[in-house]
Amino acid sequence: MGSSAYKVITEERAPVMKICDRTGLLCFLMKVFVGLILIVSITAIYYIILEWDQSPNHVLSKDFPNHSVSLKQPHPATNPGIMFVQTSDERNPSELAMCAIESAAKMNPNQIVYYFMKGFNGNFSAHREPKHKDILTLSSIKNVVIMPLNLEELFKNTRLAGWYKKVDYTQEMYWIHVLSDACRIALLWKYGGVYLDTDIISLKPLELHNFSFICAQSKNYANGAALGFNHNHPFANMCITDYVESYSGDIWGHQGPDLITRMLKKWCNTDDLDMFLDKDCKGIFYLSSNWFYPVPYTDWEKYFEKGRWDKDSSAIQNEFSNTSGVHIWNFLSRSHKDPIKGSRSLLDYFFSKYCPMTYSLL
Repeated sequence: MGSSAYKVITEERAPVMKICDRTGLLCFLMKVFVGLILIVSITAIYYIILEWDQSPNHVLSKDFPNHSVSLKQPHPATNPGIMFVQTSDERNPSELAMCAIESAAKMNPNQIVYYFMKGFNGNFSAHREPKHKDILTLSSIKNVVIMPLNLEELFKNTRLAGWYKKVDYTQEMYWIHVLSDACRIALLWKYGGVYLDTDIISLKPLELHNFSFICAQSKNYANGAALGFNHNHPFANMCITDYVESYSGDIWGHQGPDLITRMLKKWCNTDDLDMFLDKDCKGIFYLSSNWFYPVPYTDWEKYFEKGRWDKDSSAIQNEFSNTSGVHIWNFLSRSHKDPIKGSRSLLDYFFSKYCPMTYSLL
């Protein structure tokens, strides 16, 4: 650097240097002020990081150590996954619903599990323990995302929007159920992915998330408790159309398994669905009942029989070796009030093995 340039810089710095020379107190106060700003900034950054690390969607449960899902503002529109729906205003999920969601997350650690709740407004700060311990427990699972169920938004731009505006839910005999039937086909139409009822406990990884599938419930009859479709699949649109045009909410199952069955027969152009069991029908795999309904609804009490689980669980494992998830038939089984834990029943085994966090809360 030349002597002339050094002289200019020295002259520019001279006023400040002279001030510091005249009063060391001013320089000291300036240094203290700058130091305080740095301390406050570092402290603020620390607490922001700490709060994020302890937020409901970031806390990693000890039971889910191998998750690799990125949960930065996940949404099924951009990150399709496994979807559950609660259409009542209840903000505390049942023990069975908790087990269903936890098991799906545990068996599918690389899939996002969405839980849409009609009674949830998206504000976790309004949910405190112990009153809302269950929802907070679910939200602590890294790949579980709890979302508000906004019905107007969900049905928007579908024929279900008009139906929803006209229907008088106070006059509906099975409102919670027919609303759930509408939600599942709307979610699958809009976002794609897999839908499961909240009374299905997952036993295996669900390797069907890239396929369109329906599962048989019984002979020549399908069920909609486990469904998988790609985004904007024409079958889902067919179901929406039939749901509205043939609506009969006072007939049990008409908007649910009956609808899925009649639409699948139409799709496959057959009156005998059994000819397509475990086969592809125009891009839809029709799975046999053992995939999700190994125990028929007429035998739902089998899940609660005491003493079925002995010290050696191999018999249970063999019995359900070809099953991805067990449907517990909650519409019927909810009448069973005996404790699950310690009953040595099939359900006791399923809870302990596939949803250990929920099991610990029983």
